[in-house]
Amino acid sequence: MENMKKEGEKIDFFNNKKGQITLFIIIAIVIVVLGVLIYLFYPKISAIFGGAQEQDPNAFIQNCVEDDLKNNLNLISLQGGSLDPEPYILYQDDKIQYLVYTEEFYQKGVVQKPFLEKQIEKEVKRGIQQKVKACFNELKTSFEDIGYEVSMKEGDINVNLIPQKVVATFNYSVKLIKSETKKYESFNVVVNNNLYELASIADSIVDLESEYGDADVSLYMDLYHKLKVEKKSPGYGTSIYVLTDRETNDKFQFAAKSVVMPPGYGVDIV
Repeated sequence: MENMKKEGEKIDFFNNKKGQITLFIIIAIVIVVLGVLIYLFYPKISAIFGGAQEQDPNAFIQNCVEDDLKNNLNLISLQGGSLDPEPYILYQDDKIQYLVYTEEFYQKGVVQKPFLEKQIEKEVKRGIQQKVKACFNELKTSFEDIGYEVSMKEGDINVNLIPQKVVATFNYSVKLIKSETKKYESFNVVVNNNLYELASIADSIVDLESEYGDADVSLYMDLYHKLKVEKKSPGYGTSIYVLTDRETNDKFQFAAKSVVMPPGYGVDIV
């Protein structure tokens, strides 16, 4: 009988509202204490078990910079190779750089961005500079938090368009000192993007536009089967060329205005 009574008391405790409230309060206190302990000691725990902060510095920079690099490449590609297009035409909410431009009727357009590939590399570099600096500061702080002594010297940033890829190289010198010393003299971030080929084809179209005021887009699609080339005419004597890699969907677009005919030209007056 006494055992049955004790078991009944246990059941009553868990069914009793006051008992339930007390139990919930105890659980809540335990959760809060655990949360505080994890917050205070996470860097050390992470270091012991090989957490994210202990990852290879090259991987850290790749993960930190990659999205910003992709975003800048996308913006620059949609804007004709420029972060701040000038002169430009506003088309479907995009400011599109004129790579060939004239304001005079009958006149050949002037090439606005000679050596387009190099111009794009400079624009990408300019676009990611602040993010790169912030990422290396994060790298320094992250490794210091897990017990490293960190020595860092800021260096140059280089961006290169190569077939199928864009490579950003950061010549930062980083020294990590703990039980041993590790030195890093440069860091590479690589993203898949075929802007190299698209910019080369855009350069070819620019040459034709600046010389003849027109380019046959079908010619390029016959030569490059994975390439889609569209030519749009929004008016004002402007042509907008949209180059798309059919396999990757990488895109580059730009505007051209050259050998423009005045309104009514070629229309017979009766």
